[in-house]
Amino acid sequence: MASVPNFRPPGDPPALSARAMDNLRFIRETMEQAGSFTAVPGWGVVALGATALVAAYAASRQPTNGAWLTTWLAEAIAGSTIAAVALVRKARVVDTPLLSGQGRKFVLAFAPPVVAGAILTWAIALAGGFGVLPGVWLLLYGASVVTAGAFSVRVVPVMGVCFMACGVAALLTPPLWRDAWLALGFGVLHIVFGVIIARRHGG
Repeated sequence: MASVPNFRPPGDPPALSARAMDNLRFIRETMEQAGSFTAVPGWGVVALGATALVAAYAASRQPTNGAWLTTWLAEAIAGSTIAAVALVRKARVVDTPLLSGQGRKFVLAFAPPVVAGAILTWAIALAGGFGVLPGVWLLLYGASVVTAGAFSVRVVPVMGVCFMACGVAALLTPPLWRDAWLALGFGVLHIVFGVIIARRHGG
């Protein structure tokens, strides 16, 4: 009885394996580009809100505009640190890269209004316009969240719009209300939306 010849080319399995890996890599990159950035840290946002409430109280007790500004700048540094650590942790948990795909778009969209806010803070403080700073901060932070939220889950840009509305209100009311608006925006809004994000999108 004649044996059945082996028609399998000896070089095919490695070639097929390499091609399959290339296809998987392409599929993964395509999904990263098409999907939403889901690594926004809900509980990290809540922590941001809690520290902002403390800062609002502390700032309201300061005797000078310079001390008031220093208090809020310290809160900005502390809040940025909390947000960065929480973002990296959640990105690892949900296996979402921050430097490619939607993560990269999210970060790049978030950054420009924040940088603009830092520059305007310096210019406005030099001009002595401390009363308008809360409105500027809330408006530009809201703009950052809205633009970055275009690459994230739906609740994120909604949060940004709420911050922008809060900023407009802060600009239309007396400077004496400045810490109340900052507490409402950076404190209460962060806590409320942070809980929503945590419950709907896994922490």
